[in-house]
Amino acid sequence: MPSSFIPVPAGRDERFDAYLATPDSPNGGSIVVLQEIFGVNGYIRSVCDAFAAEGYFAIAPDLFWRQERLVALDPAVPDQMQRALALSQSLDHGQAVADALAAAAVAREQPGANGKVAAVGFCLGGKLAYLMAMEPGIDAGVAYYGVAIQASLADMGKVTAPLLLHIAADDHLCPPDAQAAIAAAAAENPKVEIITHDGVGHGFARRGPTYDAVAAERADAATAQRLRASLT
Repeated sequence: MPSSFIPVPAGRDERFDAYLATPDSPNGGSIVVLQEIFGVNGYIRSVCDAFAAEGYFAIAPDLFWRQERLVALDPAVPDQMQRALALSQSLDHGQAVADALAAAAVAREQPGANGKVAAVGFCLGGKLAYLMAMEPGIDAGVAYYGVAIQASLADMGKVTAPLLLHIAADDHLCPPDAQAAIAAAAAENPKVEIITHDGVGHGFARRGPTYDAVAAERADAATAQRLRASLT
């Protein structure tokens, strides 16, 4: 299963890097994997590799490239956590979506790809997956504990691709009032499905101190079902 960083055109003769994992036996579908605030680190690359093992072309664009290229941070290291927060706070979400769409275009061009693309994001990437589900040419979106979706609920009606939101019931970044607001907005759009995972907090799917195997496996199974239905 080949994998490497590849250049992605960004306009005006600019390029940024993206990690591409290529399946040995493609099923045709492609997935844009949208990073947490920690960049395209080992965890995000492992997510791409896992999707490729299931037959998908999986590409993770380096969304911080305008600030600092190839950021790969460890959330367990305090100094790196602070650096990640600073990078995420200065990220232009519109530019990040444009970069993710450029990465999607590269994935569609891979031999064996069928042109269908999903956006799957975590934390910061979860919010971006929500925004990506509003874009033409995106066939599905999945957001794991997306940060600040509650601040953009006026756009919920613009979601046109099937969108699955995994919400952690004990997520300190998405408290109960925010969860209720998201649920109320989502109820107005039949394209949006919410799964709330009880007893877990932010980052429950990431291997490490916050990981919860039961919730992660349940979420990943629902994600796999959504991707199969939308991409293959």
